[in-house]
Amino acid sequence: MAIILPVKGILPQMGENCFIAPNATLVGDVTMGNDCSVWFNAVVRGDVNSIRIGNKVNIQDGAVLHCTYQKTQVHLGNNVSVGHNAIVHGCKVHDNVLIGMGAIVMDNVEIGSNTIIAAGAVVTEGTKVPAGCIFAGVPAKKIKDINEELIHGEINRIATNYLMYSSWFKE
Repeated sequence: MAIILPVKGILPQMGENCFIAPNATLVGDVTMGNDCSVWFNAVVRGDVNSIRIGNKVNIQDGAVLHCTYQKTQVHLGNNVSVGHNAIVHGCKVHDNVLIGMGAIVMDNVEIGSNTIIAAGAVVTEGTKVPAGCIFAGVPAKKIKDINEELIHGEINRIATNYLMYSSWFKE
């Protein structure tokens, strides 16, 4: 059974048609929209500040979402995929974003819509990632503009596939 705990009397809130893996952890001031999934060993820790998650968001295996006490919050837009073992900390992520496996997104980062953060990238504190591009490297930098094929073939495909995968656990 998933660990879903209140902090200071605030219990995580989930929309309709959400899948929370049996060993995922959600605590505190967490609100997620509809059609979301939080996968095995993922942690969404709204204990020190709030975490807001839009619709059709997947938080993949081993990923961590957290904030900085009294300073930063996490806001994820709609149609966002957070890859395996990624760390998303105190930042704002707009709609239609793919955060690759093992990426680290630090405090006060803002990621524009239709963007890919490459696997293993480290997006350093305060970085403003423009919409419609790919950021990669350590520290992460823009490597190119994104095309419609990547938006539909990667960002949308992954978000849609995770909605399908989560349905397998509801049968």
